[in-house]
Amino acid sequence: MIGYLAPEGFEGQLEQELTHIVARHGRLFLSEAPEKPVYWAQNVWRNLEILPFTSISEAASLLRARGALWAYYPIQAFRRSELIAKKLPFFSPKSLKFPSPLPKGPLGSWTLIDEKTLVAASDCSSLFANGEVHFQESKIPPSRAYLKLWELFTRLEKRPGRGDKCLEIGASPGSWTWVLQQLGSQVTAVDRAPLAPSIAQLSSVVALKKDAFSLSPADFPDINWLFSDLICYPEKLFEWLKPWIELDISLVCTLKFQEGSDYRIIERFAAIEGSGLIHLYHNKHELTWYRILK
Repeated sequence: MIGYLAPEGFEGQLEQELTHIVARHGRLFLSEAPEKPVYWAQNVWRNLEILPFTSISEAASLLRARGALWAYYPIQAFRRSELIAKKLPFFSPKSLKFPSPLPKGPLGSWTLIDEKTLVAASDCSSLFANGEVHFQESKIPPSRAYLKLWELFTRLEKRPGRGDKCLEIGASPGSWTWVLQQLGSQVTAVDRAPLAPSIAQLSSVVALKKDAFSLSPADFPDINWLFSDLICYPEKLFEWLKPWIELDISLVCTLKFQEGSDYRIIERFAAIEGSGLIHLYHNKHELTWYRILK
């Protein structure tokens, strides 16, 4: 059995992706079908077990026999769960200072679905508790959008380096631009709206006040990375990206959806060779699409 943990507020999107759902507990969906790639999942519980128990000590013993470190996902029976957790090896996730390496796994997940029934999986898709990636945040960027790039670079263990040339469209107010220049990259930031003054004055940033969709690859023949957190329909972004995908560059784009959107566009992005799609913990009603070449 496989468990899929939905991001908070996106249970409906995940449910549409799944088949053979046998139960739902909070944001956790249990399926009897083999594991399948899904986009709207914050964590996947593999080889999930449903374990009856008669005492707190027995529940803790069942978990210890299956793994060393466990993250608790709260649903119900909170006091009983707290007593079980006290008998397990101590685990307290800490906020990361970017950049940091990935945590050392594996990290299991568990919950109680009633007073006498434990649900547990020692093998999970995320190395972070319940798929939640927390950072020591900065007050410098003009918005919290920078956390999406921090999370993606941390999870993929890949990011631009010193001297890389990055093009960012829809850059205002400049939080992604700030991340990229902090990594030592040279950034061309394009938007019809201005960057925050604190970002625009950075020496490694060139701001262009233009419509992003008026740009073509011929305008930027030497870039290494293309970034977009632009608010637009994913279909429009896909059409604009076509010539850029042909280049030998890395790309990171946010796909922003409206209520009732046609999610078939997700499959068009997913079909691009060498690319991936993920719902980051810091994403809202959006997915992050990436193709990173190095």
